[in-house]
Amino acid sequence: MFYKPTEGHGLPHNPFSAIVSPRPIGWISTRGNNGLDNLAPYSFFNAVAYEPPQVMFAANGSKADRDFGKDTLSNIRETGVFCVNIVDFASRDLMNATSASHPAHINEFEAAGIDHMECETIPCGRVAKAPASLECRMTQIVQLEGKSSHAVFGEVIGIHMRDDCVIDGVFDVTSFQPLSRLGYRDYAVVKEVFSLTRPDDKK
Repeated sequence: MFYKPTEGHGLPHNPFSAIVSPRPIGWISTRGNNGLDNLAPYSFFNAVAYEPPQVMFAANGSKADRDFGKDTLSNIRETGVFCVNIVDFASRDLMNATSASHPAHINEFEAAGIDHMECETIPCGRVAKAPASLECRMTQIVQLEGKSSHAVFGEVIGIHMRDDCVIDGVFDVTSFQPLSRLGYRDYAVVKEVFSLTRPDDKK
């Protein structure tokens, strides 16, 4: 099968996000200048650089009660900071609850019953029980093709790791089983890993 996205795929559902999968989920927490917290999951998310450590996520769509994108994007443009919380399997239902559309004044931490703590380096809340949280300073917001589509880049300036996830000096993903996004309404969970040695490492 071959199709051009501009001409449609003819399938019951768009296969694009199923093709590009699995994708890590960035559970992004922000706080507006008005002091209100927001929490929402983004599946177009990833790390993009080591030194300094940097991440990105893409936000799509807009809201009638926001002048610029949705709550997350508006808050980041106001404050210049955000926090990425890693989603474990145990938090799948809480994460899903925060994907609901709420008015801008609703605090998703409270609406979903999620414990939160203050970040160390930025004025923002974070998911208290997350396996890891990345405190970020926004470096740029890039306008993408399409209506209300933006990529947000940030430098990681503070990293939280839950103590029980660090085993023998390694951040062990099997200890919390990270959740990833597939296509449609599907998700996957990492329960086991294997290692490969790069050819250059053998020399």
